[in-house]
Amino acid sequence: MAGSNEINVNESKKVVPLNTWILISQFKLAYNILRRPDGTFDRDLAEYLDRKVAPNTIPVDGVYSFDVVDRTTSLLNRIYRPSPENESLWGMVELENPLSTTEIVPVIIFFHGGSFTHSSANSAIYDTFCRRLVKICKAVVVSVNYRRSPEHRYPCAYDDGWAALKWVHSRPWLRSGKDSKAYVYLAGDSSGGNIAHHVAVRAAESGVEVLGNVLLHPMFGGEQRTESEKTLDGKYFVTIQDRDWYWRAYLPEGEDRDHPASNPFGPRGHRLEGIRFPKSLVVVAGLDLVQDWQLGYVDGLKKAGHEVKLLYLKQATIGFYFLPNNDHFYCLMEEIDNFVKSNS
Repeated sequence: MAGSNEINVNESKKVVPLNTWILISQFKLAYNILRRPDGTFDRDLAEYLDRKVAPNTIPVDGVYSFDVVDRTTSLLNRIYRPSPENESLWGMVELENPLSTTEIVPVIIFFHGGSFTHSSANSAIYDTFCRRLVKICKAVVVSVNYRRSPEHRYPCAYDDGWAALKWVHSRPWLRSGKDSKAYVYLAGDSSGGNIAHHVAVRAAESGVEVLGNVLLHPMFGGEQRTESEKTLDGKYFVTIQDRDWYWRAYLPEGEDRDHPASNPFGPRGHRLEGIRFPKSLVVVAGLDLVQDWQLGYVDGLKKAGHEVKLLYLKQATIGFYFLPNNDHFYCLMEEIDNFVKSNS
């Protein structure tokens, strides 16, 4: 177990850029206030504290955005697209013509993090991150506003992710290339990475095409305490107690952390041998206390015969990608860019 809080603060400051440390520490403080010991959550205060931004149809720094609601599911998706070269088209939302009839334009379906409980598609930190993905990858990003726990437990987030995937494939204006189809990738951080995995499994079993998964320190776990959990408990922003609370809030009541949602390659996990599971890029922060579960996930994919690339960033903490103030950020963005362009 970690030592005193003062020691933990000093250790994290040594490896985390100051503005990133301040940003994540603010989230940590708010999260501690919002979680209640009885398993409930102060949603009203959470919405008040979560800084949100509106979409912008007039491009900002080469990217514009707009919100679309799926009438079938009432699920909101925020769409980010590169701005048109023709300035006379700025402010117009194109929902008829394909993205391109000649070039392939990747469509990244992004699931925000927040341990299934916090944040939303229009949270400022995720709005900024999605814009950066658009600029660097020359892609379209669809950020999904999935239902959150504890009000909406398993499998609500997975169902919303599945609905978003089917919705993207059904939109002609998200297609590109000479064969006029949607070139879809799934991506997410923390709980969003978990959602991306489970949606990809469902897609593989249903014959719905997903070209690749990008999982940023995905939230996995299990009943057994791993070495990284013991060593990093209370350091670098996260405690085991925090993680246990979120699993209790998301999993079906009475279930433990070996549920397949939490532990996909555990004793009750879903076998992936023999299905057309997409290639994966798994990003592991070396100072994330659940890294052993993430590394176990990579091994599980390999043993099932699936293509997976591990990007292990030894001195990175959770949330390192929120600000472009560290080498890890640029390394990550280059890897994601190469990953989505490999099918172009």
